[in-house]
Amino acid sequence: MPSLVPPVRRANLSLTSLIDVIFLLLLFFMLTSTFTKLGELELSAGTPGGSATEPPLFVQLAPESLAVNTEPVALDALRARLDGTEGLVLVSLAEGVTAQRLVDVLAVLRGAELNLQVLP
Repeated sequence: MPSLVPPVRRANLSLTSLIDVIFLLLLFFMLTSTFTKLGELELSAGTPGGSATEPPLFVQLAPESLAVNTEPVALDALRARLDGTEGLVLVSLAEGVTAQRLVDVLAVLRGAELNLQVLP
């Protein structure tokens, strides 16, 4: 006995409307976003040929800690610790230090009359 119910036909899915919607969303986000210039970090090079009698300061930067000549220092106290220093400051990076952490330290040191060198 033949079936009286006609077979169900699946409608073909048209991607044209989906592409239109994606294009409109792309256009919307491109027009509403702002493209800003990333902030530049200006550092002074310090004065050449610092005092030969003054040993360089050694700043050790780790992912969770900061030390000046092996003495632990908080990030906000770093500038006060280095005030009055005109010699060479070596910044040593431990493994796992992010670029943002280094930029935070360099931002604290910005404007100080220091001769900075960053060591890997």
